Amino acid sequence: MKQIFGHFIDELPEQDEYLTIGFSPSSVPLKKRWQNNGLSADFIAEYFKTFFVSKRESEDEQEDSLEVENLKDAVKYIANELLENAMKFQDDSLPFTAKIGFSLYEDRLIFCVTNTINSQQIESFQAFIKQVLKEEPDDLYIQSMKINARKGVNAPSRLGLLSMICDYSAKLGWKFEVLQAELPITVVSTMVYLDL
Repeated sequence: MKQIFGHFIDELPEQDEYLTIGFSPSSVPLKKRWQNNGLSADFIAEYFKTFFVSKRESEDEQEDSLEVENLKDAVKYIANELLENAMKFQDDSLPFTAKIGFSLYEDRLIFCVTNTINSQQIESFQAFIKQVLKEEPDDLYIQSMKINARKGVNAPSRLGLLSMICDYSAKLGWKFEVLQAELPITVVSTMVYLDL
């Protein structure tokens, strides 16, 4: 069974440059790797900068260094937020390797993070997704900030996903897929498109 929401492409077009990092729960629980999210996001941002700049230079175009740094910061922010969400909502009871993929195209970047999700979290997450796709993102962002301030630090704010849309004009999509094993496993993939 598969459900798709928003801007999700099941079969991405071929790309010249891509990077995939996997996080296995077998050695250290994912929630204990929280500090590694920043390191992984830094690595992805540096990877982007190296290949994006070299690709542009090979076409004899001079890229404004400020634009490149802004894009690098956007890549780092988005990668970090996606990784934090994957680690936070990954179902640790399942032997599933969470992954983040990063694809560089001529005119866009596509991130895709895949992790399992606990069955009790699916309904509220899908309700949030439907709200994001239906409502004005800026209004929803302000409303979520107010709710989060009332609920406190431990409330799932999902502000990171909203800030990707509001601050970086990103397009988001999600796929929920039930994999049949001894017990059904629900895998969620979050895809983020960033135009260059």
